[in-house]
Amino acid sequence: MDRKFLLLRGLKFVVFASLFVTAVLFLTQYLWNWLVPVLFHGPLITLGQTFGLLLLSRLLFGNWGGRRGSWAQKRRAWQQRMAGRMENLSPEAREKFRQQMQAKCGGMGWMRRPEAAAAAPAQQPA
Repeated sequence: MDRKFLLLRGLKFVVFASLFVTAVLFLTQYLWNWLVPVLFHGPLITLGQTFGLLLLSRLLFGNWGGRRGSWAQKRRAWQQRMAGRMENLSPEAREKFRQQMQAKCGGMGWMRRPEAAAAAPAQQPA
């Protein structure tokens, strides 16, 4: 790629990133100065204090990229790992595993066989 293109692209990123950070700082400062003094009788804050507040909240409550994905993605990945492990088992070992898990866990939904679930009649509340 052209060096000039990369330089312009990097400069464009820096400009937009700094505009975004500035907008977030001003929005946070505005909301703080609008709500906190009225609700909690707190002080007004400056732009530097706003930056410190956002940095502190990121340190305390934000993740820094260590935990990726939502719980649904993690659940799906776990189900895929379990399905892969079950496929590698022989039919006898798979049935033994199912029986052991039903005895320990009380027949969780992921252990039910599809044909057994379809054959079982649905119970309707009285």
